[in-house]
Amino acid sequence: MEQATPALMIQATGSNAGKSTIVAGLARALVRRGMKVAPFKPQNMSNNAAVAVEGGEIGRAQAVQARAARVPPSVHMNPVLLKPETDTGAQIIVQGRRWGNLRATNYLEKKAELLPPVLESFAHLARNADIILVEGAGSPAEINLRAGDIANMGFATAANVPVVMLGDIDRGGVIASLAGTHLVLEQDERARIHGFIINKFRGDAGLFEQGLTAITRLTGWPSLGVVPWLPQAAWLPAEDAVDLDRTHDSSSKRVIAVPVLARIANFDDLDPLGMEPGVKLVFVRPGEPIPADADVVILPGSKSTIGDLAFLRAQGWHIDIKAHARRGGHVLGLCGGYQMLGKTIADPEGADGRAGTVEGLGLLDIATVMSPEKSTTLVSGTHCATGAEIEGYEIHLGRSEGADCARPMVRIDGRPDGAISADGRVQGTYVHGLFTGDAFRRAWLANLGIASSLAYESRIEAALDALADHLEAHLDIEQILKIARSRQATSASAA
Repeated sequence: MEQATPALMIQATGSNAGKSTIVAGLARALVRRGMKVAPFKPQNMSNNAAVAVEGGEIGRAQAVQARAARVPPSVHMNPVLLKPETDTGAQIIVQGRRWGNLRATNYLEKKAELLPPVLESFAHLARNADIILVEGAGSPAEINLRAGDIANMGFATAANVPVVMLGDIDRGGVIASLAGTHLVLEQDERARIHGFIINKFRGDAGLFEQGLTAITRLTGWPSLGVVPWLPQAAWLPAEDAVDLDRTHDSSSKRVIAVPVLARIANFDDLDPLGMEPGVKLVFVRPGEPIPADADVVILPGSKSTIGDLAFLRAQGWHIDIKAHARRGGHVLGLCGGYQMLGKTIADPEGADGRAGTVEGLGLLDIATVMSPEKSTTLVSGTHCATGAEIEGYEIHLGRSEGADCARPMVRIDGRPDGAISADGRVQGTYVHGLFTGDAFRRAWLANLGIASSLAYESRIEAALDALADHLEAHLDIEQILKIARSRQATSASAA
């Protein structure tokens, strides 16, 4: 009988505890040991998506983890992706493709139907991996969501994957959160957990020895290590909007302002700009005005363009942006932000929400028509103004046409994309990921009189290697591998 592929699932006592980062670091550490590693997250919720090699969508974190593992990102690494469109509804992506749009209550009723494709994707990865590193979602202690669970213990049980529990000490209360998680889990779920990790520790870890002893006494789980705070982790692309609180500042007076839309998407587009020493990247929160000293305003991607356009107007940002443009400031729209810059957005079939037509900001002479078909593809090409090579991806609904499209911003795969106003100060494109390319970013910033000194791709590789070194130093990697390999014995006995 064929042996089960070793696998380990990192779950956590809550959201934003660092699961994605720990999986990425372990992936890089193990691939440097010569192992073939596959990252996997059964169910993700994020509007920061990436395009996989098959052309479908996955969560941004799984694309980063694939990079850490030095393998191409696949739709099977994140078979279920929830992309929130409202406070109570989301678009459901299954194995990279749109499956439907559901309200939260409807999804809870239907999510058990998604376990077969989740297990199918897991099995697909297992055929070519030495180990699978699985990331949970939220917390398994959310017992109100346990029925039909595919994100945490429901998946771990169905796929017979051992679990390590992660606690975030930076938030405080980590002893109680781990002990409380143990308390509310079922006995068979507790038995599936083989140890715990403390993450984001600041200070002298020796002072927490009694805390580790207390957690083991209360849970029976052994400690697998205490991971100190690692500043380089902030260099990695973020997935959750909460990470927009990360500092993007400098002493420079060249300000790039970004309104934080209610359904902001793919905001990791802006990470490279935030790392540039000559740039002060300002995320403008609801209720705040767009800074009058901004050199550039960037309208980011959106999961709900028409809804976010209404949100933008409710904040009064449309007034600020038009005033900025009248003063000679630059404006750049990315994907949904590009659509907002046009004269109109028509949605005859309600693909983006309620059917109808709305007025855009009118800063570009284009009109957009939404359609149910979504474009999800990797692209490459050139920046029309400078000839700089570009690489990126498209994830969008709709098509934009108009007089300003005669001045495209980029040319991708032989076709024009985007638009530029007659004075050259307002631009837009459907392409995400442009700023990760040093050549394009350097050319774009030079037009603003800003010298670029960042080698972004090298910075990300350095961050992944630093993270792997960090985990090698502070975690019991051999014991973690032993736990992952225990799946082979338990799978054989179950058979």
